[in-house]
Formats: sequence, structure tokens, C-alpha cells
Amino acid sequence: MKPVEKTNRIQSLDLLRGIAILGILIMNIQSFAMPSSAYNNPLAFGDLSGFNKITWILSHLFADQKFMSIFSILFGAGIVLITKKKELLTGSSVKLHYTRNVILLLIGLLHAHIIWYGDILVAYALCSFIVYPLRKLSPRKLLITGLLIVSVPSFLNGLFQFSLPFMPASELQDLRLNWAPTNELIEQEITAFTDSISSQIKINSQQALFLETFVFFIQFLWRAGGLMLVGMALYRWGVLSAVRSRSFYLKSAFYSLIVGFPIVIYGIYMNFTMNWDFQYSMFTGSQFNYWGSLFIAYGYISLIMVFAQSDNYDTIKKRLASIGQMALTNYILHSFIGVLIFFGIGFGLFGKIDRSLQILFVGIIWIFQYLASEKWLNSYKFGPLEWVWRSLTYGKKQPFIRY
Repeated sequence: MKPVEKTNRIQSLDLLRGIAILGILIMNIQSFAMPSSAYNNPLAFGDLSGFNKITWILSHLFADQKFMSIFSILFGAGIVLITKKKELLTGSSVKLHYTRNVILLLIGLLHAHIIWYGDILVAYALCSFIVYPLRKLSPRKLLITGLLIVSVPSFLNGLFQFSLPFMPASELQDLRLNWAPTNELIEQEITAFTDSISSQIKINSQQALFLETFVFFIQFLWRAGGLMLVGMALYRWGVLSAVRSRSFYLKSAFYSLIVGFPIVIYGIYMNFTMNWDFQYSMFTGSQFNYWGSLFIAYGYISLIMVFAQSDNYDTIKKRLASIGQMALTNYILHSFIGVLIFFGIGFGLFGKIDRSLQILFVGIIWIFQYLASEKWLNSYKFGPLEWVWRSLTYGKKQPFIRY
């Protein structure tokens, strides 16, 4: 069993993956550049007027949870694709699947605890261990089960909100401070991320551990794991391979987006109306984007499939697909660049760059990866981290240079 050669890849999956990787950066840049509370509560830190407010609204409306949902769906599709090929050759994919994802887990842990706490690879690897036995359910059962699992955080969210009046005052105050930290707490976080390397690694590791434990069990496990099952269903129905009709994809996009966008827009309106009060916005207020983003993500997938079917824009499609082929390298590269720009190990701009200017950094990184990924793959068979991942997975050094 060898890694998939470039000529045998499904371009629509690479195209989706490439666009998702670029889209994820729109939101991740906020965590690179600003205190963690500003990600969920835009009033927690920084100016939120003029172009900054417009930037936040557009980022939230078009990107927040949308591209991460696509990436989760693709991860599930990838499990089916890889294990099916292995099973056709040897009859079993257990060793390959678990070896591959244990290595991904280790890469994620290194990334999360040493480079940037916002890592998603750990959650994906852990979820892959759980969803693997379900991959052979019928597509219909995969879809229904996946959506039921995705709904669990909403149920937990409601329980938490219901319990607020019964919480001890000290715990309630802790929740308030997590949602809207005092200036002193914000300055402490800024100082930690812009101080010595040891200080950066310490706070980074603390926040990573919180995401890998508490947040994983109340949200990531259910959201990512459920969407992986949805991705398995969509892949087996041929939706992600651009083999359905153009009419199917256009109708899917229209109905999904016409439902999703109004839900998210209403959520934005209500959160600002409630002045982002934590008792509303942390709970009920977060659910509009949680569910609206699923419709929008599917709408995006449908539009990208139409784009994949097009006979035009071959150069653009090839370059975006190259980004997707190097998804792991490009994702980790985002973190290296973000840390270099914003943390103390680099230019130390953490907490100093407004949201509107952050988007300029996103654009520059996009252009670089758009141009560099294809050029790299013209000379090498894999991205550097993909090569390491595959070599460790197959227990053999993989060919790297194209001759």
C-alpha cells in the first residue's frame, strides 16, 4: 500500500480542502493576533467600530465555523477513501487508520503545545478513532447519526444556560471574566504571549490543554465527529466528487444559503442588541451561527463542486488544489507565520493590530500559498509535513523529489 499518487487524486476533494484551508485563516488570524476572549466576544478586546466592525461582521457571516465545517466533512470523507482502498488490497484497514491518526495526534500535540494552542489536529485524530467503526453504515444512517451527534453541544449549551441561576457566585463570576476579561487579565495575556519563549509556551500549553479536555468534550468531539460522519455520507453519495449534476449542486447551494445566511444574520443582530451579554451570547446567542454555518458550509461545498465541474479556470483550480494537497503543511505554516508576526518570539504585535488590518495579513498569506504550493509540488511529490506523515505511517521513507 502506497500513498495516493498525484495523478490518481480526486481534484474536487483537493480543491475543497485548499479553499477550506485558506478560509480557516480568516478566523484563526484573530487568535494569533488578539487575546483569546476576543474570538467569541468581539467586545472583549479592541476597537469595534467602522472598518473593524465591518470586518468582524463579514468574517463571522462568511467564515466563522463554515470552513472548519467543510474541513471536518472532508476529514470524514478521507477516512472512507483511504480505508476503502486499503481494504480492497489487504482486506483490513485497522492498522493503517490508527497508525496514521496516532501520528497525526502526535503532530497535533506538538503543534498545540509548542507553537499555537488553537490546533484542531488533536481533536480530529481523537474523533477519527471513534468514528472509524461507523464508516460502513449506510449513507442515510451516517447522515442522521452525524446530525444527531452534532446536536449534542446545543443540548449541553441549554443545560449550562438553565443552570446559571443555580451556580455559586464565584463560578458565575469566573464565566463572566472568561467572556469579558478585565483590562488587567487582558494585559497579563498580552504580556505572556509577547514575553520570553518559555512564557509563551507555558500559556500556550495551558490554553491548548483546556481546548483538548473541557472544550473537546463539550463541543469538538460532537461537532467534528458528527460532521465526519456527514462527510462519509456525502462522499459515498458522490456529492464531494463533483459527479452529481450541475442542477443538483446549484439547487443545493441556493436552498442551503437562503436558509443559512438569514439565521446567522439574525444571530448577529440579536447579539449586538443584547450588547453581547454573556448570559445570552455565550449560550443562546451562539446557536444561530452554530446551526446556520452548517447550511452555509454545504452551500459553499455545492458551489465549489460547480466550479470543479467547469471547463474554465484550470490554472486557478490547479493552484487551489495544490494548496489542498499540502493542507497539513499549509495549516501548520499559518501558525508559524502567525507566531512570527504576533508573538514575542517574532515581531511581538499581539494585541496591537486591529481586525481590519489583520485581514491584510490574511491576503498576503493567501497569495503566498496560492503561488508557492503548486510550485513546490512541481518539484516534490508531497508537502514536507505530508511526506513526514506518510513516511511514518507506512513505516518506510517515501520518494520525495520529482525527477
